[in-house]
Amino acid sequence: MRIDLHTHSTASDGTDSPAQLVRKAAAAGLDVVALTDHDTTRGHAEAVAALPEGLTLVTGAELSCRLDGISMHMLAYLFDPEEPALLAERELVRDDRVPRARSMVARLNELGVPVTWEQVARIAGDGSVGRPHVATALVELGVVPTVNDAFTKDWLADGGRAHVAKHETDPFEALRLIKGAGGVAVFAHPAAAKRGRTVSEAAIADLAAAGLDGIEVDHMDHDADTRARLRGTAKELGLLVTGSSDYHGSRKTCVLGEYTTDPEVYGEITRRAFGAFPVPGAGGV
Repeated sequence: MRIDLHTHSTASDGTDSPAQLVRKAAAAGLDVVALTDHDTTRGHAEAVAALPEGLTLVTGAELSCRLDGISMHMLAYLFDPEEPALLAERELVRDDRVPRARSMVARLNELGVPVTWEQVARIAGDGSVGRPHVATALVELGVVPTVNDAFTKDWLADGGRAHVAKHETDPFEALRLIKGAGGVAVFAHPAAAKRGRTVSEAAIADLAAAGLDGIEVDHMDHDADTRARLRGTAKELGLLVTGSSDYHGSRKTCVLGEYTTDPEVYGEITRRAFGAFPVPGAGGV
């Protein structure tokens, strides 16, 4: 089985619609794909309706968190999307995205970049607006060559000249909410240093003690030495190890199935979850 447990659609900051994403996942030879848009489940229904036969969908979301001033992301799998406490927190995070993006546009204007809110809103479309949409605007204007080049201290990285903080959930609270909604929690790209500061090994141990299920080890932002170190951490702490593409369509260079999750780990994730179940494809529409 080929299993990719971290992808994004136009419901957040990907460039493929949920329907396009699941079709591309099937064409890429995946057996299981997780749709984990940022702080939203809006793409799930469309993905389910279009799910090709032979492909299983894992519903999920990537939750924005912050620990000791460090931004981090928590992948939540197979939770009940209507559970009130987790739903309210996701809405709180999403509601902060528009004023935050507008503030980043204002800061860029102060730096002499002629980006407009209308441009960013057009790029975001119906998705939850975020930094990747602002970064795409910078690419369109020729300010930076790629989206990744916008995530530096010069521009949009944490602490960067145009960065604006947003509401982010305490990860220990996120774990409580995910578990309360019947879901499984995996720390996304925990050592992706190119994105900014990363949390300590001690913090990962504290999260494991609080109920963290796993860490995303095999990821494009982790080199071989980092992956080996994280595998050791996971073994020591009794955490599951996942691998994923973090696919965003054309917004990033990663491809579907670039990294995958072991079928036994996937089976354990499905055994632990009780908020929702994987959806087998029925041919789509």
